[in-house]
Amino acid sequence: MAKAPLLQLTDIALTFGGDPLFDGVDLVVQPGDRIALVGRNGSGKSTLMKVMAGLVEPDRGARVLSPGMSVGYMQQHPDMSGYDTLGDFAASALEPGEAYRVEMAAEGLKFDPATTVAAASGGERRRAALAKLWAEAPELMLLDEPTNHLDIQAISWLEEQLKGTRTAFVLISHDRAFLRALTRATLWLDRGVVRRQEKGFEDFESWRDKVWEEEDQARHKLDRKIKAEARWAVEGISARRKRNQGRVRNLQAMREERRAMIRRQGTADMALDSGPQSGKRVIEAREISKRYGERVILRPFSLRVLRGDRVAFVGPNGAGKTTLLQMLTGELAPDEGSVTLGTNIEMAVFDQNRAQLDTDATLWESLTHDPQMRISGQSDQVMVRGTPKHVVGYLKEFLFDDAQARAPVRSLSGGEKARLLLARIMARNSNLLVLDEPTNDLDIETLDLLQEILADYDGTVLLVSHDRDFLDRVATTTVAMEGDGRATVYAGGWSDYRAQRGEAAVAPAPAKPAKKPGLKGAKPAPKAAEPGLSFTEKHRLEALPAEIERLEAEIAKLSDYLADPELFTKAPVKFEKATEALTERQAALEKAEAEWLRLEEKAEAAG
Repeated sequence: MAKAPLLQLTDIALTFGGDPLFDGVDLVVQPGDRIALVGRNGSGKSTLMKVMAGLVEPDRGARVLSPGMSVGYMQQHPDMSGYDTLGDFAASALEPGEAYRVEMAAEGLKFDPATTVAAASGGERRRAALAKLWAEAPELMLLDEPTNHLDIQAISWLEEQLKGTRTAFVLISHDRAFLRALTRATLWLDRGVVRRQEKGFEDFESWRDKVWEEEDQARHKLDRKIKAEARWAVEGISARRKRNQGRVRNLQAMREERRAMIRRQGTADMALDSGPQSGKRVIEAREISKRYGERVILRPFSLRVLRGDRVAFVGPNGAGKTTLLQMLTGELAPDEGSVTLGTNIEMAVFDQNRAQLDTDATLWESLTHDPQMRISGQSDQVMVRGTPKHVVGYLKEFLFDDAQARAPVRSLSGGEKARLLLARIMARNSNLLVLDEPTNDLDIETLDLLQEILADYDGTVLLVSHDRDFLDRVATTTVAMEGDGRATVYAGGWSDYRAQRGEAAVAPAPAKPAKKPGLKGAKPAPKAAEPGLSFTEKHRLEALPAEIERLEAEIAKLSDYLADPELFTKAPVKFEKATEALTERQAALEKAEAEWLRLEEKAEAAG
């Protein structure tokens, strides 16, 4: 017998003072659904999710919730007013004896529930909102951009929790790796229409492109038909007026249909000009270190960045990625060591807090009041890579309309603020681009375009991001902030870094045995008694410790060899062979340890 749907929306319409945001929306969420809700920035995804949560009343239509079913909603910017600490907020809907659920989630998400709301960062607030949702354990979870401002460790924890849950959920996210790993159906909100495909995000882009291709063909076919009918109307209607009024009405109907077609929003017309070429050596850092009081941010660290490198910085929030970036660019002096910038450097910076934007200024002022972009005496124009352009025309290239030009920056969404900051940066000539969390809030199409632009950029890129897919697409070198002030350089992007560390590209590494041969530690719990070891098994158990030790030594040597940041570019064949050898030895080590553990347990059970 089919189960009743958890949630059903029927003929939903909503208008905010202008054109409908969506009209005639029908959707159903079934038990066990794992749905990606996707669409362009500004398409209404968050508003639709609020309708699903019952927080926004539609102008028309019905929302039906299964009796006794609870819905949990994690919004992008949770309202924590009235709460002293993050823990108070996260436990606000729980019974007093259920507070332990928040503590469990806080442990996985790595935040302190005792942190005051006033002192909490955006990432800590996001963690508290996730902990609240997880502790309440609703039958349907609605998550709006849950990975924004989270580091990769927290994203991985959330990913594993969602993989293991039976609870239905709907996700809004622009993190491709996150969506690919979790979703089995896709809701696509496009120009007010919701389409559903019973496949996860992995197949979304091919589906989208096919829909758009069919749409273009139908539009072209209708245009040709209107053109032919219009020619007939001009040339032949006077002789056949009475008999062909139906054909005239049909022509009018086709024209109405064509006018009703909503043209797709294009992609931003973004471009980068690397300007004058920098010297071959862009940054030389020698044994730099940094600490604040007793806290060590960076132990002695050296790095050479050459022209054309794309260097990514990864690690947990608070590990010191931005601090290291500031030292490498000369914004912050190291406690020890030296940083030398190369010759002819022209730097452009995208900061994660969008601090370069004055929220009280208009978009127009944000461009024309920048001394590096303004043309003296012409406040309606902006210098774009050496060419004057009208401010409104330039804003349109980044998908802003005429009305937004005079609107304050504070009225913009997160994605729109990111686009405005990119507009400022891309108007300048630069040969060193510093991007601190550029992927937050950008939709998938804009991320695709940004990745393509960076691929064609002749300059050098320093990048901080927690978007694993974006890191793999862009980075040629990865600097991992591994805690306790340690920073290590790896060749390639995120997946290459994980492979060199002996970790799976997406899934977490399998657990190691509780006890290794020759090491003191807790013994594994014995299994049910089995027959004693055979002669061959006894011999194998004696030989395994030496084999494990040999494999560990080989893995250490290969890891040291692959840690050379120039190996990937100078000797790609050697790099590939060494990576394959490392992967083989890691697999052999896991197999040997598992075999040793099985034989040891069997021997103990028999004894």
